[in-house]
Amino acid sequence: MSVVELQAKRYGPENTVQRPAIQGFVGALQGAKASRGIFITTSDFSGGAVDYANTISPRVILIDGQRLASLMIQYGVGVQKRSEFTVVQVDEDYFE
Repeated sequence: MSVVELQAKRYGPENTVQRPAIQGFVGALQGAKASRGIFITTSDFSGGAVDYANTISPRVILIDGQRLASLMIQYGVGVQKRSEFTVVQVDEDYFE
């Protein structure tokens, strides 16, 4: 059985997640004998945090605020549809 751990941080846009936070999370993963982890933030990750996450085992998936919003919209989690519109294009073949 595979164990996946999750950590989420609600930060403002000016407060990025740094490498030490990812290192601490990796330590927690090892303590829980997790095979991978997912670290989510409402802000962004520093370059050092991204580089570190890309080179370690267990694997850690980083989800920043931009990707989180996209996933929420894609899967309809925590969002409501307010309006919908259709974009049309002239069918030039029709007029030939």
